[in-house]
Amino acid sequence: MSFTLPELPYAYDALQPYMSKETLEFHHDKHHAAYVNTGNNLLKGTEFEGKSVEEVVKGSYGKNQALFNNAGQHYNHIHFWMWMKPNGGGALPGKLEKKIVEDLGSVDKMKEDFIQAGVSQFGSGWAWLALKDGKITVMKTPNGENPLVHGAQPILGCDVWEHSYYIDYRNRRPDYVKAFLDNLVNWEHVEEMFEQASK
Repeated sequence: MSFTLPELPYAYDALQPYMSKETLEFHHDKHHAAYVNTGNNLLKGTEFEGKSVEEVVKGSYGKNQALFNNAGQHYNHIHFWMWMKPNGGGALPGKLEKKIVEDLGSVDKMKEDFIQAGVSQFGSGWAWLALKDGKITVMKTPNGENPLVHGAQPILGCDVWEHSYYIDYRNRRPDYVKAFLDNLVNWEHVEEMFEQASK
């Protein structure tokens, strides 16, 4: 099972003004495509050929760094495109909101902690909401790492590599992460992933 670049679930200009057409063209068509192509080349002849992306990510972690970097970023981006939608943000679905309040105190506190995770991730990386030991938690990871390799299931991730925001926000990473939460997140998809992770 080789990696394939998924189509974006919306038009390139659908997330403006919060994420520009130019950003999506570069980020999806160049960066994500490169992870897919490089990942496929590195998969050849390894024990991971024919395995799912999740299996490759977990199996290559700490063993095959180059493959892990590309597989991790491929996995992260498959979901990143789904975690956004035009006219996103807004109210959270009931069940998800209840769990966030229960585990993190409030939706506002979750957003504050998530922004802080994204801003304080030094260099490239990701900010996450993940389900770990039955609880929703805020995490951050460097480079292409994700909660899968830390015993957790990701339910929302924000890419804080510079290519994800520099065209639109320059060095204003806090503004980007806030705009992501307030205007881009597809909370229905987050809830779906939360429900799958809860099973």
